[in-house]
Amino acid sequence: MTKSSNDQKTAAPSAENLASAVKAASKKGPPPVHLWNPDFCGDLDMRIARDGTWWYLGTPMGRKELVKLFSSIIRKDGEDYFLVTPVEKVGITVDDAPFVAIDFETTGEGRDQVMTFVTHVDDEAVAGPENPIRVVRDPETGEPSPYVLIRANLEALIDRKSFYRLVEIGAHEDLEGESWFGVWSSGQFFPIIPSAELDV
Repeated sequence: MTKSSNDQKTAAPSAENLASAVKAASKKGPPPVHLWNPDFCGDLDMRIARDGTWWYLGTPMGRKELVKLFSSIIRKDGEDYFLVTPVEKVGITVDDAPFVAIDFETTGEGRDQVMTFVTHVDDEAVAGPENPIRVVRDPETGEPSPYVLIRANLEALIDRKSFYRLVEIGAHEDLEGESWFGVWSSGQFFPIIPSAELDV
């Protein structure tokens, strides 16, 4: 009996088992991953590439429904990413951010502007105090990597075409005595780059 219990604990997690568990647990709405605290079951050979492509056992996952299912149970604890069900917690690799923001819509203008982002797995987030935009710049090249918070502490990398659109609707504002170029959404200004560094 003890041997059987140990065998269960050391069984390698699989994408199939995770998919079955989350389907069963999410019949009544979005999976409450923040409430689930199962034992860690090891790492799964699953990776989310920078472009949002999910890979399993070295092969890209082509079924969007399955990708959406797994994306609904991602949790970030510290700097590590996991897929969590009521009975399993497995580690996965995320190259950059777990989501990619592929588009956004705007309503209003100037300080009254509101931006709603949509991800490659159809999540939506309204940029604002609850879902801030941030831009990280490569220290060597200065290349910007813009992100928007989607849920909990999970961000989406804003894709290039969407970032160019953000720049088109940007504005200059003073922050702590320095002029910044950035965007407004939901009454909050999100800085992108110091105005002095912006190419004229």
